[in-house]
Amino acid sequence: METFIVLIFAIGYLAITIEHTIKIDKLIPALLMMALAWAAIAFGIDGFTTWFDSHNGSLMDIAGLDHDNKLHLLEGTLLHHFGKTSEILIFLVGAMTIVEIIDQFNGFQTIKGLIKTKKKSTLLWIVSLLAFFLSAIIDNLTTTIVLITILRKLVHEQNSRMWYASIIVIAANAGGAWSPIGDVTTTMLWMNEKVSSMALIQHLFIPSVLCVLLPLIIGNFLPAFKGEISEIVDSEKKEPNKYGPFMLTLGLIMIVFVPVFKTITHLPPYMGMMLSLAVVAIAAEVLSNRSFSISNANGHHGGGHGQAPTLKALSKIEMPSVLFFLGILMTVAALESLGLIFSFGKDVNALIPEDLFVTLLGVASAVIDNVPLVAASMGMFQEVMDAKVWHFIAYAAGTGGSMLIIGSAAGVVAMGMEKISFGWYLKNISWLALLGYAAGIIWIVLM
Repeated sequence: METFIVLIFAIGYLAITIEHTIKIDKLIPALLMMALAWAAIAFGIDGFTTWFDSHNGSLMDIAGLDHDNKLHLLEGTLLHHFGKTSEILIFLVGAMTIVEIIDQFNGFQTIKGLIKTKKKSTLLWIVSLLAFFLSAIIDNLTTTIVLITILRKLVHEQNSRMWYASIIVIAANAGGAWSPIGDVTTTMLWMNEKVSSMALIQHLFIPSVLCVLLPLIIGNFLPAFKGEISEIVDSEKKEPNKYGPFMLTLGLIMIVFVPVFKTITHLPPYMGMMLSLAVVAIAAEVLSNRSFSISNANGHHGGGHGQAPTLKALSKIEMPSVLFFLGILMTVAALESLGLIFSFGKDVNALIPEDLFVTLLGVASAVIDNVPLVAASMGMFQEVMDAKVWHFIAYAAGTGGSMLIIGSAAGVVAMGMEKISFGWYLKNISWLALLGYAAGIIWIVLM
């Protein structure tokens, strides 16, 4: 039965990898392999002799248990993994909703007003540094969307925007790696108590800076970033919202507050995120009602729940992404429960050095989604919180995806928004991302 479950995972993962070829969204195989894997465990429960204890990080001998006790163990393990996975998903939904509420008030337009330069090289540094620090707060995917949207209002030539968008991907992925809320994988490690907020920042800030700094320095000498921007256009003239700057500031402060809340209360991070969402939602509702009251005086008030910014934001949440994470994480949990990942990790560690293994994991994340890679690694290693390997994994999985345009969610979004081809990115950008990745790896290994 173990072979059948591994086969389900392999076929499902292949379907996820080639989703653009087979024209089937990766959500579908993720959910399918999750359900089939756990169903196979339920059907074959009497044939299993070992079981992985997630609490103690060790294999249990269950050969002597009867059918009912094995089923009870299965139900408890499934509930445990579903609870841990749900914590991550609820956290992500909260963060996504806050970002969408900020966007309802055109809060990100405030960032555009800070960019005044027409010099290409200066603009490169500005958008890259914005991507690096903003992604540490609102995650690398959202940062990429926001900055490319702003870039379209600043750079007219599509070919030039491709270069900027590609560097933004590198910077956003690097920025997300050193923050517990900057990338799904770092959030997973943080919420599973593999890393702490301050230790993650302390150990990965400099490697992440090197990861983006080297491509930026080289970029200064590339022809694509020489001269001045030919034309600054703003084809999309949105009515400015006077509450935009306030909502942007409040939203970012409340997201940053989440790790502080966890440190003070020792409650799971999703509780802090729900508190932050509630505060931002209250402000949004109050400010919206004030605007509606003004409109009502002129006879234009629409009224009702349909105008509520919180409900509008929730309707724009990327639920397919949330369900994809559910499918992937729960499938990996099935493999972990049987002890397959634990055994594989011990075998790999016996063959190659740990540093080499994690470095290769980062390279693999350019081809394979980094979420299951990190989920699997958490079952392979049993080190204590803030052990070097966890920080190394956070860096490798977070930044390694920049080496290919399809290697990260930020890259895929940029690919779609700016029509960046796989071949163009491979030829022009991949070597820059590789150099940056290598610079961070060298720093971590030496330190």
